[in-house]
Formats: sequence, structure tokens, C-alpha cells
Amino acid sequence: MKHKNQNGLSQIQLIAMGFFIIIVTGTLLLMLPCASQEGTGALDALFTATSATCVTGLVAADTCRHWTLFGQLVILALIQTGGLGFMTIGVFFSIYIRRKISLRERELLQESINTLQLAGVVRLTKLIVKGTLLLEGVGAFLLALRFVPQFGFVKGCYYGIFHSVSAFCNGGFDLMGEKEAYASLTAYAADPLVNLVIMGLIIAGGIGFIVWQDVYSHGLHIRKYMLHTKIVLLMSAGLVFGGGFLFWLFERHALFAGHSPGTQILEALFSSVTARTAGFNTVDTGALSHGSKLLTMILMFIGGSPGSTAGGIKTTTVVVLIMYTWNSLCSKNGCSVFERRIPDEIIKKSSMVLMLNLLMSLTAGIIICGIQPELSMDSVMFEICSAMGTVGMTCGITRDLSAVSKCVIIFLMYCGRIGSMTFALSFMQKKKRDPVQYPLGRITVG
Repeated sequence: MKHKNQNGLSQIQLIAMGFFIIIVTGTLLLMLPCASQEGTGALDALFTATSATCVTGLVAADTCRHWTLFGQLVILALIQTGGLGFMTIGVFFSIYIRRKISLRERELLQESINTLQLAGVVRLTKLIVKGTLLLEGVGAFLLALRFVPQFGFVKGCYYGIFHSVSAFCNGGFDLMGEKEAYASLTAYAADPLVNLVIMGLIIAGGIGFIVWQDVYSHGLHIRKYMLHTKIVLLMSAGLVFGGGFLFWLFERHALFAGHSPGTQILEALFSSVTARTAGFNTVDTGALSHGSKLLTMILMFIGGSPGSTAGGIKTTTVVVLIMYTWNSLCSKNGCSVFERRIPDEIIKKSSMVLMLNLLMSLTAGIIICGIQPELSMDSVMFEICSAMGTVGMTCGITRDLSAVSKCVIIFLMYCGRIGSMTFALSFMQKKKRDPVQYPLGRITVG
């Protein structure tokens, strides 16, 4: 547990509390009469505010049809705040007004953006905000090139900005319901510009700010990259292209049938990228084959990389556990990657993250299936993986969820954004290590 402030709250508890306050504020704003077309109940407002702040994308009502411009701007602000983290934005404004950043704030910022060291954390914050504005600006401009001719100058520019921010922050909210509700980006399945820009923004937001800094500092000198950066880049590339190939393999004679080879490649790659916590879709998610749905759930469960706008158990967690298992099978001690030994503490943390996410997901599945037996198990588990990984993809059951089921999904989205282990640790008090150890006991496993 990190140091506590004067109020007795640890850094982890402050981060959890900060996101909670933002969600409550967003809920109250979305309940205002001017935020929606026909009024919004407290639960649906809470659901939407949580989904936006936790950059998930699951919606109780179509974003374009239900929310007014004010409501959409509130959602956009929540996405941006939730994606970057409230501490990152707060510290950047403090830098802008030339206020000195205290050691306590630096430590909290380090915990918030999950960086490896305290030194240079303020400099990293500047890079994060400037890089975010640059990438979102370029993305908005490129998307506006497509949207302006279709929707007019003002609406086209607004759509470009909204979808650029939503894509970079892995939010998954869209405004394409004007013609068809919950359509997402299905109208642009064959459009290279929209597909490539959205995919580029999702990947950029999902690889992590630590990787940004490393690549920015060393350029293309891969040998100088940190171990973390090498693992993230290699794993991300493997998941994107490996997942894309499997999607194409599963759907080439099914959902992709009759489409040109170029369109099939775009659809397969987009399906692979968006499942890594983005939430947009260019094909009907509910119509995916069983193999593609299972693949999507696996990708959603893994998610993006640490210190990013993405959710999931993270790419590095998966690599550490795979390499530890492999080394153990080969009768090697510990875990090593790229000729570097991984500390036992990291292996233990990776195991905890995996188990906590599995336990939360399975428990949520039992609760929802028990409350609403009319819902199919595969659709429920798909929804749960989507919420836990802060993805936002759905098989279409979100609007059919009962009040209790929605509360379960809200809880999962919140835990998915702040981290399941962070949530658990926020309720734990650090205890002094007991100098007395119990005798060894032997059991059989496996």
C-alpha cells in the first residue's frame, strides 16, 4: 500500500474515490432535462456516466438519438477525463498555471498513470497531454474529411472530434445512430480512411504512455527500448495480426462472405483491434460465429497495456504468466523474457490480477444468469467480458438487462477501469508482517 495523506486515504483509495466522484458528477449532469430528448432515469444516467468515465462504450440508449448536444458533450468530457485520468489533467493545469507540483501529487500521479519510476513523471505528463491533443487533432481532421461531405461542415467537424476522442480513449461511443440506432461504424466497413484512422487511434491509446515516452526518447533504436516496451509492442502486434487472421478464418465464408478481399481484411483487422477495449464495430457483433465470439471475449479479457486508456488484465500480465508457465514446464527457475529475469513480485501480481478478474467475471455471470435466465449464457459472458475489459461491444442484450444486472455491469466497468486489484486493495489495510510463520503443509494440486 502506498503512503497515506492527512485524511488517512492511500493513493489507491484516492484514485478510486476520484473516479467515483467523476461518475457521480456525470450522472447528475446527464439527469438534467437539457441533457436528453425525453428525460433519463437515475440508473440509466449512472450506467452511461460509468460507461463514459470508464471508457467502456456500453449504452442503455443510442447516444445520437437519446442525448442532446449538451448530453453528448458531457459524455465526451467524461470520456476524455476517464481516458487520460483526472490526475493527469489536474497536474497539467497546475503546470500550465506554474504551480509547483508537490511530492505527494507526483506519487499519486505515478500511481495513476502506472509509470515505472517517480523521476520524470511530470515531464511524462506533459508528453501525455500534448501527444493526446496532437493525435486526437490529427484524427479529428482526417475523419472530418469523410464526415463533412456527408453531414455538413459543422456537424462533420463535430463528428470528427467526437469519434477521434472516443477512439483514442478507447471509449467506443459513437454518433452514427442518426440513420439507424446502435449502428456504430457498420456503414464504413469498406472505408479505408475511417478504418485506418480509428484503428490507429485505438492502438495509440492502448499501448500505454510509458511506451510513448520510450519510443519518443529512442526513436527506432529498438535495442535501447525498455523490456516493458519490447513486450508491449511484440504482444500488441501479435494480438492485432494474429486476431485479425483468425477473424478472417472464422468469418470468410460466413459474415464476411460476398465482400471484396480488401473489405474482408479491413473487417478482420478492425474486429481484432476494437476488441482490445475500443468497442466500435464495423460488422454486426451479434451475427458473429461462435468461434469469433469466443475469440472476441479472449481479446476483451486481455485488453490493452498498462498505463494506457485501455482495460483488461493487460498484455504484460499475459506474457509474464505464459513465460512463467513455459519456464516451469522446462524446469527453469523463475520467469525470464528477452534475457531479463522478471521479479517474483511481478509474477505474484500477475497471478492476482488474473484470478481477481476471473472471479469477478464468473460471479457476475452467475448473478445475471440467475436473475435473467431468458438471456443466453454466451451473450451474458460476452457482455461481462466487455464490461470488465472496458470494451463496449455487445451482442445486443444491454437494453434488456434488469436493474440489478445493470448494477452488476456498472460495478464491473468501474473495477475494469481502476483495476480489479486496485479496487480490492482500496478496501485493505496494510498489516504488519507477522514474524511467526506457520509450519509447512503439503497438498497435491493439478
